[in-house]
Amino acid sequence: MGNQLTPNNSMILEIRELLENARKNVAQQVNTQLLTTYWNIGRIIVEYEQQNQIRADYGKQTLRELSKELTREFGKGFSRSNLQNMRAFYLAYEKCQTVSGKLSWSHTVNF
Repeated sequence: MGNQLTPNNSMILEIRELLENARKNVAQQVNTQLLTTYWNIGRIIVEYEQQNQIRADYGKQTLRELSKELTREFGKGFSRSNLQNMRAFYLAYEKCQTVSGKLSWSHTVNF
């Protein structure tokens, strides 16, 4: 047959582009959702545990206990230092929309 599929066939190229764009869009949506979630976790920590102060009286112990509970229920990613980063992220950015979709979590924890 004269219609053999090759790596440079226009049909394969079009499908490849479609799949690559879909993967990029999904990754971007996941990143945006993670940033929003982490920003809100930081907000909750500040509002409920710290009474809207920069630092809670027993902040280290509170974060340690929160870390244990979240790690037990949801797995990795909720170390005390990560929770501190989430709190700092919230305090650094008044509006999460400022950074969501533009940066990844690894970018924001290095601010």
